[in-house]
This record gives sequence, C-alpha cells and structure tokens, in this order.
Amino acid sequence: MAKRLNGIVTSTGSINTAVVQVSRRVPHPLYKKLIAKSKKYKIETAGAELVVGDVVVIEEIKPVSKDKYFKLLTVTTSIMEVKHS
Repeated sequence: MAKRLNGIVTSTGSINTAVVQVSRRVPHPLYKKLIAKSKKYKIETAGAELVVGDVVVIEEIKPVSKDKYFKLLTVTTSIMEVKHS
C-alpha cells in the first residue's frame, strides 16, 4: 500500500514538479512533549496547475528521478478558491 500524505505547496518553480512541505507532530523520546517536525518532498504534478499555499494530498510512487518519488493525488484546498470567495 502506497503512503499518502497531506501537505502545503511551497514552490512551483520547475516544470511538472512542485515542492510540498509535510508537517507532523511527534512525541519527544524522553520528555514526551509533542514536537512539530516537517519535511519537504518533490512531487510529480503531471501538468496540474498549483499555486503556492495550496493544500494537497500526495501519494508515493516508484521513483521518477533522483528526488521525485511522490505524485499529486488531489488538491484539497486551493488558494485561488479562497481569494475568489
């Protein structure tokens, strides 16, 4: 089963590639306080129009290149929809 993650688009500078930041909260190993951790993933967009700030769902795939091993599944919240409302 492929891994699915929710994240926010942080960059759309390349063709067919976007950068998504995925944040999660994990307990500290010793003190058990929740700590916010985040990681950035390069994703295959396949020509989809994304804007910085969009909330997306990404899914793991076999590697497309050295760094790209996730693809865009759906756009949950588009920043353009919020501006037009």
